[in-house]
Amino acid sequence: MMNTNTQPLFSLTLYATFSLLLLFTLPNPTHQQSNQTADDNPRLEKAYIALQAWKDAMTSDPNNFTANWVGPDVCSYEGVYCAPSLDNADVTTVAGVDLNHANIAGTIPEEVGSLLTDLAVLHLNSNRFFGKIPDTFSELTILFELDLSNNKFCGELPPVLFTLNTLKFLDVRFNHFDGAIPPDVFKLKLDALFLNDNNFSTYSPGSVGNSPVSVMVMANNNLNRCFPPRIARMNRTLDEVILANCGLTGCLPDNIGELNRTKVFDISFNSLTGKLPKSIGKMKAVEQLDVSHNEFYGDIPSTVCSLPKLENFTYSHNYFCTEAPQCLELKDQDDTFNCIRHRPLQRSRAECRDFLSSPPKCSSFTCGTSPPPPPPYSPPSY
Repeated sequence: MMNTNTQPLFSLTLYATFSLLLLFTLPNPTHQQSNQTADDNPRLEKAYIALQAWKDAMTSDPNNFTANWVGPDVCSYEGVYCAPSLDNADVTTVAGVDLNHANIAGTIPEEVGSLLTDLAVLHLNSNRFFGKIPDTFSELTILFELDLSNNKFCGELPPVLFTLNTLKFLDVRFNHFDGAIPPDVFKLKLDALFLNDNNFSTYSPGSVGNSPVSVMVMANNNLNRCFPPRIARMNRTLDEVILANCGLTGCLPDNIGELNRTKVFDISFNSLTGKLPKSIGKMKAVEQLDVSHNEFYGDIPSTVCSLPKLENFTYSHNYFCTEAPQCLELKDQDDTFNCIRHRPLQRSRAECRDFLSSPPKCSSFTCGTSPPPPPPYSPPSY
């Protein structure tokens, strides 16, 4: 017998999956065959009120995406997807709204949260929505996917998002959110989290390890904090992590190699320093490894370049002194602008000498212990 404690989540997953199938696989899913309209179905009546309020809040629709948002047959509206409701299969409800790439400008009215309470999927990618995310979003108690990316939202990440306990996919990239990334976002039971390309200015490094995501992208923010020291706690779930151009400082934790299922690891364009931990040689699943444009120094461990699935290893624009022969045998690698003898396109002797004579210490960032001192400097030969 199925454990009854798992039934709500299992049913929600099926409902969300069905909603996604409606969005992406039906030949013409927008105009669904339904005998129910807002005239004879209270849920669709609420949806009608919400969608009309939303249309009124739109200030620009240059592609006439919502031109057919007229009348009680809401299941025929462009971008609106209906399905049997989760609690009563005989009742049709609005399960998804997909306005991706519609180039619509406007705000999101409160009615979207308070009246479209059966939404499992809400996709608003590549529009010009602005203003506040309504507090009524807390009533979207079965929302599975929320994509607000590539819009004009600004201010702090709205706390109402942290009440969405069923959410598995959250995408707010390419907006103008600012301030701190709240620790609560890492407590959500998400599978994918996209925070990149905003104006976030700080975060709590210790909170990142609490997240169960398989994909985490925080790139192109100016966080000005150390590398998340407890990220290795995510070793059971994390497949891809992209922390490029985040203003991260300090050293990588020694146990970073515990991320043994991670395929993509990108920490490029930061101010990270120290030696690459030898434990990276335990990241047996990694395919793309990018540590370029930092201040790493010392040796490239041979175990790193011998990783069985590694295809691309970019470690240019650092201060590495040596690299294992295996590194040069990789399908795609870049070792330029380091301090490696007998390799072309390295830093100048003076630049290497100045840096390696007094390299940064991890302890100065309060992010861990200081790495071992670098080997005696030998000028590169060009």
